[in-house]
Amino acid sequence: MDDAWQDRLVPEVRVRAATPADAGEVGILVELAYAPYVGRIGRRPAPMDQDYRAVLLVGTGWVAELDGRIAGVAIAVPRPTSLLLDNLAVDPEVQGTGIGERLLAEVERHALALGLHRIDLYTNEAMTENLAYYERRGYRETARAEEDGFRRVYLSRMLPAAP
Repeated sequence: MDDAWQDRLVPEVRVRAATPADAGEVGILVELAYAPYVGRIGRRPAPMDQDYRAVLLVGTGWVAELDGRIAGVAIAVPRPTSLLLDNLAVDPEVQGTGIGERLLAEVERHALALGLHRIDLYTNEAMTENLAYYERRGYRETARAEEDGFRRVYLSRMLPAAP
C-alpha cells in the first residue's frame, strides 16, 4: 500500500456542529452523494429534496470539513426512545476514507449524551451499498415498508452504556 492511499484512508477531518449557514453546501453535497441512486430508484431519493436550511434550524447536524470544504454531513432527530439518523452523506470523491465513520461516531456520542441507547435509520432497498455499510457497523434490519413511494429498509443499533 502506498503512502498516498494511506493518507486518503484517514484524512484530516474536522467534525463540527452544522448551522443553517451550511445549508447551501450541504445541499450540493447531498446531490452529489445521492445522484448515483436516482436511476436505481427511478426517482430522486428523498434527501435530495429536503430544505436543509429548515432542517438545520430545527435539527441536530454535523459536518465534516476537509481542506476547507464540507465533505460529509450527518443529521439526527431525537425521538422518545432512540435517535433517528435522518441522513448520512459523504462526497463521492472521498467516500471510503473514514469520514462517514467519524460522523457516525459523533451521532452515537450525541445519542448517549441524550441518554438514548438506540439509533434508528432507514435507507432505500436499492441502496445496497448503504445496507452493507450499516450492517458492517452493527446495525440490524428491523423492518421493510413502502412509504411515500419509496421501498425502505429500517435498521437499528443498540449502543453500549457509557462507561
